Amino acid sequence: MPAPDTRLAHLLAWLGDDLGHTVAGIEPASQDASFRRYFRARIGADSYIAMDAPPPRENVRPFLKVAELLRGAGVRTPVVHAADPERGFVLLGDFGSQCYLDRLDAASADALYADALASLARLQTGVDPARAGLPAYDEKLLRTELGIFREWFLDRLLHLEPDAAETAALDRAGDALVASALEQPQVCVHRDYHSRNLMVVETANPGVLDFQDAVIGPITYDLVSLLRDCYIAWPTARVEVWMEGYRETLCGLGLLQRNDPARFRRWFDLMGMQRHLKAAGIFARLWLRDGRPGYLKDIPRTLGYVVEAGAAYPEFRDFLAFLNGRALPRFAAEVRL
Repeated sequence: MPAPDTRLAHLLAWLGDDLGHTVAGIEPASQDASFRRYFRARIGADSYIAMDAPPPRENVRPFLKVAELLRGAGVRTPVVHAADPERGFVLLGDFGSQCYLDRLDAASADALYADALASLARLQTGVDPARAGLPAYDEKLLRTELGIFREWFLDRLLHLEPDAAETAALDRAGDALVASALEQPQVCVHRDYHSRNLMVVETANPGVLDFQDAVIGPITYDLVSLLRDCYIAWPTARVEVWMEGYRETLCGLGLLQRNDPARFRRWFDLMGMQRHLKAAGIFARLWLRDGRPGYLKDIPRTLGYVVEAGAAYPEFRDFLAFLNGRALPRFAAEVRL
């Protein structure tokens, strides 16, 4: 017999007893890379999303705070109908079930990304970094994230111990990535602005989800999350067109100087390397710690971005030699996808 789902029972009791709703039906909607779960609840003629974020592993207060900030900036986030932060329950509006990843193809990409980039511009201009009260994407956090790659991907997944020269190469690469991130203009950063967290909706597209980890950080972070997505890849030439178009948008908004496109490209490339190294570590952790192997198949694409971007910059030569010569072959030989 399966174990009873006590959290779901408590969620249903909250919807019915506390909020007074008659729930005609409830079914899983999605589960992300955290301990949060989402259910689609039918209440009367309408559909809602009920979030279960079990304390102490999850805290819905940042979600509620950032939702208000983003709505104030003109970003379309789910309507919060009710919340019980102490118990970790939230009742949200429903954007439906069509995320960008389901709808993106060669024909639809330009229009969908145009909407997503317009929404990103609102996010970056509509949230005041000095007043938002969000954590800083500072050196400590950047290095902590790079540590996830070393601990969970290299050590725990691959059982690969770099030698002294390789460790030095890893350190130099990390230093360069952190320095590039910190020198960028600082804006509100969603941190997971990609095809699984953007929903295709009929008006004011896209609906934006999973924003509770927002910080104040580098201006290219969300752009590279979107255009070099861990879950879908595009030809480099097409990515460059979207990237350059957005750079022009940022210049028009006064967030960038017009005379340095090469510097912006370097920021974009190195920010992507930092993000994708972290993501590879998180994907390994989801398998090893949480028993969720589904993300392992995304690691080759994710680290492929690192190799492609780093190849343009000589300072990453030794790091890429380690990645291409030892880490990626070990992954291909030992991890069954």
